[in-house]
Amino acid sequence: MLNAVAAALLASAIIIPPGAPGDTPPPDHITIDVVTVNGSGCPAGTAAVAVSEDNKAFTVTYSDYLAQIGVGARPTDFRKNCQLNLRVNVPQGFTYGIAQADYRGFAHLERGAYAIQKANYYFQGMSQNDSASHRYNGPHSDDWQATDQTELAAIVYSPCGEKRNFNINTELRVYPGSSNTATTTSFVSMDSTDGAIDTTYQFSWKTCP
Repeated sequence: MLNAVAAALLASAIIIPPGAPGDTPPPDHITIDVVTVNGSGCPAGTAAVAVSEDNKAFTVTYSDYLAQIGVGARPTDFRKNCQLNLRVNVPQGFTYGIAQADYRGFAHLERGAYAIQKANYYFQGMSQNDSASHRYNGPHSDDWQATDQTELAAIVYSPCGEKRNFNINTELRVYPGSSNTATTTSFVSMDSTDGAIDTTYQFSWKTCP
């Protein structure tokens, strides 16, 4: 799905041909600042961002991201979302795009119930792209994982020499379907209390012309 998302942004971003010098990550460790966090799925202090030691990816870990319906749930709990605005501090002479996004969590869905996970991302000042979505049907009581991947030639890079924040929008929804919400509870989560479950974004690096 991210292939279509990236294609929609080609006109407004700098695309550097595959194979250009600088396919390897910058030698200096990069940092990411969380500028703003908004949404019912990520109350203040419940979303953390970390960059891998090799600069090839960064992860987002949530600790209070759960949508649910049924016994014990409030009417608004069926949908949770999170909007992250990140400042990726890129060394001079480099630019980046996102080649792959891996989303993980846990879901307990009664027979007849189903859940939807949606996500998109875009650079500040560019048109917001379409969301990639994945559906999970009950009965299900296990981990879930979704991967959105972009072909190398279609990766959208942040414009060279410009400071543009990176926006990530995610959403979880759970629907009763034919399940009985008066006697059951269904939920889908993208949180982790021990740091074992996270969302991973794989960088694609290029040197600027």
